[in-house]
Amino acid sequence: MEEAKYSVGLDIGTTKIVAIIGKENEYGKIEVLGIGRSKSLGVHRGVVNNITQTIQSIQQAIEEAQSDSGLKIGAVTVGIAGQHIRSLQHSDYITRANSEEVIGEGDLEKLVNQVYKLVMLPGEEIIHVLPQEYKVDGQAEIKQPIGMYGGRLEANFHVVVGQISSIKNIGRCIKSAGLDLENITLEPLASANAVLSQEEKEAGVALIDIGGGTTDLAIFKDGIIRHTAVIPFGGNVITEDIKEGCSIIEKQAELLKIKFGSAWPGENKDNEIVSIPGLRGREPKEITLKNLSKIIHARVVEIIEQVYLEIKNYGHEDQKRKLIAGIVLTGGGSQLKHLKQLVEYITGMDTRIGYPNEHLAGDSDAEIASPTYATAVGLLMNAVENKHRHLRRDGQEESEPSREEMVLEGVSNSGKSRTVDKPRKTVFDKWADRLKEFLDNAE
Repeated sequence: MEEAKYSVGLDIGTTKIVAIIGKENEYGKIEVLGIGRSKSLGVHRGVVNNITQTIQSIQQAIEEAQSDSGLKIGAVTVGIAGQHIRSLQHSDYITRANSEEVIGEGDLEKLVNQVYKLVMLPGEEIIHVLPQEYKVDGQAEIKQPIGMYGGRLEANFHVVVGQISSIKNIGRCIKSAGLDLENITLEPLASANAVLSQEEKEAGVALIDIGGGTTDLAIFKDGIIRHTAVIPFGGNVITEDIKEGCSIIEKQAELLKIKFGSAWPGENKDNEIVSIPGLRGREPKEITLKNLSKIIHARVVEIIEQVYLEIKNYGHEDQKRKLIAGIVLTGGGSQLKHLKQLVEYITGMDTRIGYPNEHLAGDSDAEIASPTYATAVGLLMNAVENKHRHLRRDGQEESEPSREEMVLEGVSNSGKSRTVDKPRKTVFDKWADRLKEFLDNAE
């Protein structure tokens, strides 16, 4: 099969790296052609901390996906997360030279580019500028101002910020693994694409993606992303607590959590005991399931309370910002027994587990429809969508990239003209292009 016909999503997580190959079928569903998975060794809390090990893990997942599908992988769409990601709200405006002309795409781009000029903390860079609502000459709550008349155009923005070194490290790993970086997308946004319906996004919903090293939050209301946050705790911390609390090795703690773990201590009776083999001829250890669930419960409550604090910071108690569709849990950590009930108990919000099967073709492997693969499926969807956008290209236009588009530190205008898609690329696409160019030119 030609490479133009299939796409690849690569999820670089704290516990696992997943490469997933797929294409869109005639019904608009994603058909998975192959999947590769490897243990992630060089990533801590969503951030690369060992380049060599991460490259090896990526190559292992890619090789497995290639042998599973019989296809060659060239370019991948990668997710970015980690505790360095933060978000803020910002308002900005432009005054138009001629209010007799209607507002066009160029005006919106000028306004977005202006937000990229915001001064960030040292080493931080703006990744995403997401417009919320616009105002034209004081008229508020405008979702799409194109075609309207007005002299002053202003907007509220959701700005996502990350550490440039972490982003470059991911790019370096991809390049060193012999792959091309096709696109970068925020992992909470990828997971949201995979498990949320448009109705939920309209009604108001909080997506909580509990991964191995981090818990990602994305809040939608009126179909627009309103808030994102990354909490530096995930399933690994629960495993660590079991390991310390029961004095057992990590492998045993992980198995205990998956097989017998529960987020609700009241479920287990005092006489329910599990026996763990001792190390090297030592006596086996006996652990009561009640104690196990108490350890898990304490840490899970801490994670949920931190997430709930972020939901409160967004202001969901305000009538206008109410999240009618409640909470959707996804990611590997969402499979913990009785977690849904605990989340409902703490937050008082309706909760469901999010599976990425809605967008997958009917004959897909059941394993891929698990919440564990939500981010990987979302990244694949993003890659497929990008490919479509490039295929729909109807003519090209030569243009100089503006200074504002060069949001990568240390990348200067080399004077080369670039091709711009019609319809216009988003500022984030341009940012991804600058990152690719930077990595290509790096020694």
